[in-house]
Amino acid sequence: MAETSWWPFHRRPKAPEAPPPEGPDPDQQAAEASGRAVRILLGLAAGVVVAVGMHAIGNILAPSLLALVLTICAQPVRVWLTRHGTPTGIATGAVALTTFALLAAFAGLMIVALAQFVGMLPQYKDQLDQFGSDVATWLQSIGVSQQEVQSVAAGFDPTKLVNFFTGLLGGAFGFVAFGVIVLTMLILMPADAAYTPTLLRQLKPTKPNLVYAMGGFAHSVRRYMVVTTLLGIAQGVINGLALLALGVPAALLWAILAFLCSFIPNVGYFIAIVPPLVFGYLTGGWGTVVAIIVVYGIINAVVQSIVQPKVVGNAVSLSQTLTFFSVLFWAVVLGPIGAILAVPLTLLVRAVLVDSDPRARVWRAAIGDLGETRELMKEESAAAKAQRRELKAGHHPGPTTGEDTR
Repeated sequence: MAETSWWPFHRRPKAPEAPPPEGPDPDQQAAEASGRAVRILLGLAAGVVVAVGMHAIGNILAPSLLALVLTICAQPVRVWLTRHGTPTGIATGAVALTTFALLAAFAGLMIVALAQFVGMLPQYKDQLDQFGSDVATWLQSIGVSQQEVQSVAAGFDPTKLVNFFTGLLGGAFGFVAFGVIVLTMLILMPADAAYTPTLLRQLKPTKPNLVYAMGGFAHSVRRYMVVTTLLGIAQGVINGLALLALGVPAALLWAILAFLCSFIPNVGYFIAIVPPLVFGYLTGGWGTVVAIIVVYGIINAVVQSIVQPKVVGNAVSLSQTLTFFSVLFWAVVLGPIGAILAVPLTLLVRAVLVDSDPRARVWRAAIGDLGETRELMKEESAAAKAQRRELKAGHHPGPTTGEDTR
């Protein structure tokens, strides 16, 4: 009996993944070794010019890159629908509507949380002023200058706190231009993505390495973003429930902040924990502060140090140093969105500069792809242990038999 399916359209088989090309592209000529230092300097100079240019157009580039990452993450849904016989236009529209709904739900949740925070903030005006004075007194006692002390104390002004979070919300979701760019791109990019498989097959005969690099980039970004999103939701929910149980005000806002900061490696944890610590101290004292540190520390250690590396696996393959630097770099170039998209943007740069050139792939190990390196280290460690055992055995005399050997 033929197998039946609940899906009304016909399913097409999934194509197997192709191995990476072994040689250079047909139109790629081997470069001479002469002038290598000049090419390196010119490349660095060009990188600086590109970074400055990206910073100059960050207001339109950041939402465009965000839409690109969202389109890449949603592409498997469209592929799944078309594989089961759904017309391309319907599949693309379904993906776009789903993405719109998710963004709208998140933006609405963020607005509600911020409104609650703004409404309760005047209750803590006196406590915040006193806390700022205590911090200023302590800074003066350790020799910090008066100007810096006044700047730190002014940061606890409730009006400035409201302006900070309002600006953060507006910079990410409130500005009309940002929303228009993201929504428009999320309409156009999925439509153009329908041509991507055919375009890649068209380029493969002449640019097999570029096609391989772009395919690996899309897979890595998709896996990283989907896993980080799911773990970030879990992290935000657990943190929010813990803060709610501890009586920390604006727990929903801090849960959303924890979710957003889960996309910022290394630095996000410290950004997410500071506001709950301040309001936890105001409401519960040092006991609540210690409890928040313990809860956030355990969740961060479990999610980002144990669960996420095992689930993501070798999809990212970036060293810790490079990851931390990428957060700082993209935050300077594109602002908060750059910090959130630091890993995907770095993977894009690696795909273009390293993965697309077979001669440059040798540098993957230096930037974090340590699969072969770990195996080599294990072999070297085993060889060193065996050598130490042999040396230790050679210094001990053999067992005595009691016979006279003279």
